[in-house]
Amino acid sequence: MARRKKRGPGEGSIFRRKDGRWVAELFLGYGPNGKKKVARAYAKSHAEAKTKLLDLMRKRTDSLLASEADQQTVREFLERWLEDVAAMTLRPSSLRTYRNVVRHIVSVIGDVELRELTPQHLQRLYRIKRDEGLARTATMIHAVLHKALSHAVRWGILSKNVADMVDRPKPPQKEQRALDVSEVQRFFEAARKDRLYALYVLAATCGLRIGEALGLKWEDVNFDQRTLTVQRQLQWLKGQPQLVAPKSEKSKRTIVLPQVALGALREHRVRQAEERLRAGAAWQDHGLIFTTSIGTPLSPANVRNRSFYRILKEAGLPRIRFHDLRHTTATLLLARGVHPRLVQELLGHSQISLTLDTYTHVMAPMLRQVADEMDALLGPQAAAQRPGSDHTGKPLTGMLTGMGVITGDIQ
Repeated sequence: MARRKKRGPGEGSIFRRKDGRWVAELFLGYGPNGKKKVARAYAKSHAEAKTKLLDLMRKRTDSLLASEADQQTVREFLERWLEDVAAMTLRPSSLRTYRNVVRHIVSVIGDVELRELTPQHLQRLYRIKRDEGLARTATMIHAVLHKALSHAVRWGILSKNVADMVDRPKPPQKEQRALDVSEVQRFFEAARKDRLYALYVLAATCGLRIGEALGLKWEDVNFDQRTLTVQRQLQWLKGQPQLVAPKSEKSKRTIVLPQVALGALREHRVRQAEERLRAGAAWQDHGLIFTTSIGTPLSPANVRNRSFYRILKEAGLPRIRFHDLRHTTATLLLARGVHPRLVQELLGHSQISLTLDTYTHVMAPMLRQVADEMDALLGPQAAAQRPGSDHTGKPLTGMLTGMGVITGDIQ
């Protein structure tokens, strides 16, 4: 067989068979069984084969070839995509979330053939989930579908991403409740006698996520430098604890500890040493800072249900989420005029826009402060106090000119 004429990726190939016929061949991707799929057309000349190749490419663009070559359903495609792509790139907790989202998708449109998926299918899916009171789930469905279908396009299974043609569901506003200074003080006072007091101090003063805090090891703390390095988080999967990478690369960060957090950690280290002596041979050393009374990893659910909510009740505070302690950190710092970029670094946000969008309510007073600062520099009162001005704020050069005195630039 004659050697194929080399062409660019996705452009197909043209070659001549031993019997003299010319072949136009176009790669269409891989099917559900993993086998390569191609479309071929035969011609009597190279020029005719080129014309037929262009026709194959046009049909592929119109989804005609993709539909003939791939009969898998949305369910089949998404299940294979979860195993072959998502499982290779996502953290365990994120993969679990994706699987739950896919279950919502296939419950409505799972039997639709992938080639027949339309924007109407997606809009109906979003509406059904919204009517079920799952507006946030609808937002996640769109994100997962868009990512999965983009792979279908790249693999040549589909010619276009249907998720690009629909209106993205609007996510509901997150309800967050940050504590004010007096409430934080009450919370700390109530938590003082709890064995996890240092955990709550770190969460409220350093903005740690609960998984980040429970994944901390003593080796992450430098008491001399007053620093804490976040480089892992604790997650529970199928009842088993796992230490995994943080949420993003930006989440890996080193924090300078305030004295209140440093002192709480010192006290906690002494408390843990006493617990270790009491546990004796039963102690399981994982190097973790926050553990059960025998050294094993803590469950976030147990922390919330057996400790956090009880402390809130004793302090006379509303039942907020543990994550709201992280919002408390950012809100208090921004209200004090700390630059948003510094707050971004402390929280481990991947983008400054995430910090600004999340804390718009705190930023408004800061913007007014910016205007006040500009007035202090350039406003009428500032001008009146500048050397070389009269009490009205008018420059003395203007006064001299009005008196007939010539003024000019010094050369």
